Formats: sequence, structure tokens, C-alpha cells
Amino acid sequence: MTLVAGVDSSTQSCKIVIKDAATGALVRQGRASHPDGTEVDPQFWWDALLSAIDDAGGLADVAAISIGGQQHGMVALDVDGRVIRPALLWNDTRSAQAALDLIEELGAEELAIRTGSVPVASFTSTKLRWLRDAEPENAARVAAVALPHDWLTWRLRGYGPADESSLGPVLEELTTDRSDASGTGYWSPASGEYDTAILVRALGHSAILPRVLGPAESAGTTPGGLVVGVGAGDNAGAALGLGAMPGDVVVSIGTSGTVFAVTPEPVADVTGTVAGFADASGVSLPLVATLNAARVLRSTAELLGVDNDEFSRLALEAAPGADGLVLVPYFEGERTPNLPNATASLHGMTIASTSRENLARAAIEGMLCGLAAGLDAVRAVGVRETRLLLVGGAAQNPAIQAIAAQVFDAPVVVPRPGEYVADGAAVQAAWALTGSRPSWPIDIVAEPAPDLRPVIRAQYARYTTS
Repeated sequence: MTLVAGVDSSTQSCKIVIKDAATGALVRQGRASHPDGTEVDPQFWWDALLSAIDDAGGLADVAAISIGGQQHGMVALDVDGRVIRPALLWNDTRSAQAALDLIEELGAEELAIRTGSVPVASFTSTKLRWLRDAEPENAARVAAVALPHDWLTWRLRGYGPADESSLGPVLEELTTDRSDASGTGYWSPASGEYDTAILVRALGHSAILPRVLGPAESAGTTPGGLVVGVGAGDNAGAALGLGAMPGDVVVSIGTSGTVFAVTPEPVADVTGTVAGFADASGVSLPLVATLNAARVLRSTAELLGVDNDEFSRLALEAAPGADGLVLVPYFEGERTPNLPNATASLHGMTIASTSRENLARAAIEGMLCGLAAGLDAVRAVGVRETRLLLVGGAAQNPAIQAIAAQVFDAPVVVPRPGEYVADGAAVQAAWALTGSRPSWPIDIVAEPAPDLRPVIRAQYARYTTS
């Protein structure tokens, strides 16, 4: 049996799956936690990766590995390969004004044409602009810019500061893939090239950028000879792990919420609602992201003093529409719509509507309505779905499944729970090892009966469009 490993270095943790390269069967797995916060010293990611590998029983019998990771995060390196400051993560909104500055200087339509997307605070380009403006001494030291999965892949291959690695700080050996490059704000999915003029506009000077590899390529090997796949951004990794094809729209409920689809042609949305990302298989991945997803449910459950099962039960006891109670869940600001300084709000409170059951249901409905607006947005740029794949830890909640069928006007299916980003990275590892993309089966475990209730979205729209 030939084994391959896939890693998901996410916001909250590092997970690794070790699989049979021929069948995709899970052999073993491991995980380690990441610290909380919107900026993190990348050393924590490296330590967590090593701990997760140990937790999974090591890599002695593994032939190839690939790393998927959270998109956009700014890892700034100096000429010695040292991290200059803690990495700003995708959910750090301090660069909101920097995004507006880049849009004002270059134009939203021009940026969409050149890079496929209009930048928001999540994008690497805006974080570099923030660094230039807020920490000019640090910005002047930047010799190379990497994303989380780029940096981890580089370290795994033996590169890094001279006193921490076997091969030293060879910045030219940084690599990335199309999907993660497309989230920087200075790479074009249409041309397949970096737009260095945008990089210079953001950072104030040029810098070494990771070499962009194709889906089947290897980034190299570890010092021990393990083949290292190209890696991917988290959403593209999940699409690959799910085997998503044209016609599939993935709705993912994790720390953030995302709606994305695999499409043959690049997308450029001048409104900035849809990011025209690339996918991990060689085509495109138009995507809408929300900052507020599973944490909305966890926070509301904690407020009610209940666990997940009781939270689900309460929500299902309430009527669709929660008797008019509406939660607009912008607890952490919001990316779509682009409202980085927004806060959450509760509307429609009456003596009759203000109950534990209605609050639980309003939290789920509000979170799902934000994602349904994302589905409308990807439809507006030409995506046509045949089904929605509902994934993420929250997707297994019976209330989420039932209410999703009442919010989304498309068939909803729920795949078996899995570490889909890590699974997609394992697909990449097998692809790099054998030269052929594997086709591993995905089981569907739930298909909630369609039951669209327009009142839910109508109520939500009343408080988000006024």
C-alpha cells in the first residue's frame, strides 16, 4: 500500500490525514491546535505541523505530502529568511482602509480585470499596504512575501533561517499554487502571471514572490526524500477533496462561511462581491466569503447556556421565520457585504418573538441567509448549480440541514464529514507522486427535503438592505 499525506493548516488548527493513494481510504490522522487571534507568529504553525505529524504516527511510511492552508495571510520575510512580524490573517480587518486606498488609486474595474478580484481587507495586497503605511521600517525590510501554505511548504523542504534549517534561506525556492496566488490581489488567474506593479503599489517596492506551480507539479522533496505536492488555499483544497465539478456549488460553514464553484472560465466581478479565484485543478473557483459563520452559532449557544444538541433542538422547535425575530450576524464585521466595522444586531423583538427557541433559530437563519446572498452573487456572474454541497462541522447539525433546505432555493446534499481541505491536499500529494489525479469516492449522508420558505430571506433582507 502506497501512502500519501494531506495537511490542512487552518485558522484554528493543523490537521493531517494519511491515506491509501489508490483508494483514498483513511489510514490514520493527527491534529494540533493553533493560537487564537488575527495575527500569529508562523512559528506556531510550524510547531503545530510537527506535532500533528507526530500525532498521526509520523511519515516514515509515507511517499508524498502536500499542504493546504488558510488563504491571504501575509508572511513577510527578510533577506535571511526570518519572519519580520506576526502574520496578519485573512480575518484581520485592520487593512480595510488600505483596501479602499488601493481601489481609489487603481480603480475597482481595473483591479478586477487585472487580478480577477476587487481587494478587501482579507487580501494580501491590502495587508502589505497597511504594513507600508503603519510599519514603514518593517515594510522596508521585506525581501519576500509568502502565504501560510507557501511558507510551510518551504520549511518542510528544508529551507528557512540558517540556524533553523538544513538548506538555509533560499528565498527563490518559495513556491505556491494558482489558488493561493489568486488570493493575493497581485496575481492574474487569466494570464497566470504576477502583476508586480500592484505589488509595488501596495508594499512600496518589489520583493521575491513564490514560483507558481501547476496542479500536478511537485514543489520538490523533503530532506528525507518525501515528495512534496504543490499545496493549495483552503477552499480550493476543499473543492479538490470533494471532487467538485461544474454544477456543484460548495457552501462551507467553518470559522468563515464560503460559497464557491468550479467553473471552466475565469470570473471578474467589478462589484467586488465575487472573488475570481483560481482552483487547484487548473480551472477557476469564483468565491464569496463571509466572516461570520459557525462562531455565530457557538456564541448564541453559549448565550443560551446550551450545548450543540440542545441548540439544534431549540431551533427546530421554532417556526420558520422565528416569529419575526431576525439576527443580522455581523459579530466580527463582515467581508460580504464589505462592512469591516459592522456589528451584529437583533431585530423584530416583541414579547411573543423573544424566546430561546426563536433566538436559536434566528441565529441559524441569519447565518444561512448571508450564505444564500453569496449563492445569488455567484449566480450573477454566470454560475449555474445543479446541487449545493453543504460542508463544514456545522453541516452535520440537523437544524442546519433542515433550515438550509428552507433558505436555499436549490437542492442541498450533505457529504459524509471529512477533513476536506486535508483530503484535497492528499489528492495533490498522490497527483504529484503518480502524475495522475486520483478519483476517490465521496459519500452523501443527507439530502434534506426541499422546503423553500421565502419569508425567511424576506425578513433578513428587510434589515440588511435598508
